[in-house]
Amino acid sequence: MDFEPDFEFRPVDGLHRKLAPDAARAANPLGPLAQLPGTWKGQGFNTIWRPHQVGLPGDPPKQDRFLELNLTSETLQFTRIPGQIPNRGLLQDDIGLFGVTYLQQISDRIAKAGIHVEPGIWATVPATRDPAEQATVVRMASIPHGTTINAQGQSVTVNGGPKIDPVSITPFVIGNPAQLITFPETNLSVPSNFRLPQPPQLSEISQAMVDNPNSVLTDAIKDQTITQTIVLVISTTPAAPLVGGGTGNIAFLQGTADGPNANAAQISAIFWIETVEEPHRPPFLQLQYTQTVLLNFNGLSWPHVSVATLRKV
Repeated sequence: MDFEPDFEFRPVDGLHRKLAPDAARAANPLGPLAQLPGTWKGQGFNTIWRPHQVGLPGDPPKQDRFLELNLTSETLQFTRIPGQIPNRGLLQDDIGLFGVTYLQQISDRIAKAGIHVEPGIWATVPATRDPAEQATVVRMASIPHGTTINAQGQSVTVNGGPKIDPVSITPFVIGNPAQLITFPETNLSVPSNFRLPQPPQLSEISQAMVDNPNSVLTDAIKDQTITQTIVLVISTTPAAPLVGGGTGNIAFLQGTADGPNANAAQISAIFWIETVEEPHRPPFLQLQYTQTVLLNFNGLSWPHVSVATLRKV
């Protein structure tokens, strides 16, 4: 996304009651997002439980689900937003946000089909007095299926590589993550008409990938030397004391008293911006992420997990 040469955020009335100057923020207003501007390309893995209408002719009784697995190719473009984005305050002085726009494009690299496009904004939010919050990062996005997100959280910079914990796609009773419900579609050794891809393409996806999609990330960096990692941890329902964030869904997804078709109730994600060193060449930047969307339908929360490893080009 390109901005007009003369476009820059600034107060139209000339007044901007800023917080006390922050020397670090003044020197690097994008903070932990400073490495993002540019184009990143790479590959990943996507898993999603799709709702399946119960009672279709020839289907097993109560077959309410379909498991889609995608080996993905991805392009992620970031553009710096010129100027300081003013947010007017009533209970405290104004604040300024700094950020980047982005456009994410993901395709299934087996089917050669686009499966996701997402325009959005990442921004840094300074510490505030009312509410009493420390500095945060926020991702604001729009997904064409009919969902918008506002996911806020923290950032930290660490020496060395990322700590990537396992993640599960096993559904659970809404509101009770400990009450897991397993289904045969996750067992790749059991043939199923309610899973994609079908053989022979299924052979390119391992059981380990389905059991833990984050294993795709750890496999990608197992032989790398990563000297520094910027970690961005965000959620639409961030832990206290953060109070911001949320998702919004069109009526079709959200449903009525009968229940949702597939309501995107919660999104959490971790992004790792990594500095990688290799012998006989300059260090390069690498972006990894894992994201879990809880799709609610038929009484369960169905984890929709996406992961990718991208390099700046």
